[in-house]
Amino acid sequence: MQTLNHIYQHKIVAIIRGVSADKAKDVAFALAEGGVKILEITLNSPKALQVIEQLADSIGKQVLIGAGTVLDPESARAAIYAGAKFILSPTVDINTIHMTRRHGAVSIPGAYTPTEILNAYAWGGDIVKVFPASAGVAYIKDVKGPLPQIPIMPTGGVGLDNIKEFKKIGAVAYGIGSSLVDAKQTINDDYLKQLTSKAKQFIEAVQ
Repeated sequence: MQTLNHIYQHKIVAIIRGVSADKAKDVAFALAEGGVKILEITLNSPKALQVIEQLADSIGKQVLIGAGTVLDPESARAAIYAGAKFILSPTVDINTIHMTRRHGAVSIPGAYTPTEILNAYAWGGDIVKVFPASAGVAYIKDVKGPLPQIPIMPTGGVGLDNIKEFKKIGAVAYGIGSSLVDAKQTINDDYLKQLTSKAKQFIEAVQ
């Protein structure tokens, strides 16, 4: 419950995907300096489990560390053992949800259709990631009409230009990927300063 409350309170989940292991810590600290308190390390990133463990040890008391792009229960368990407090998936896999809950972590499966969203929640998802959110605010608003009880986290297509619209329709959190952390950029001091500044903008947008 403490982890779930942290997500509800801080809302912005920064997705760190494809960042080299030696730069991930710098990126994480830059985001934290900008006020982002939830970090998702995707398992298709270099040495992802090692990065999760390092971040959990270094800033895990201030910033919630989780794993993303988790496709199976074995990967969920490995990430939790490394220090992940929440597990995000792009799809709905009942065994991954159950493994995550069994080990005391928060489960955030990814779904798109109303049936998928309802199943994800019924099978134990704490929050349902609607992915891709590039379908638009109107789509998620329509889905929430008959399913108002399900906490929704739009991901994939959320940026500074539309995050307030997602907030208006009742999203409980927001997965922010390349519009915040762009792994294609050269990660140097200037980039890290820009990252901190952009993080502050996202935080301000949902307050």
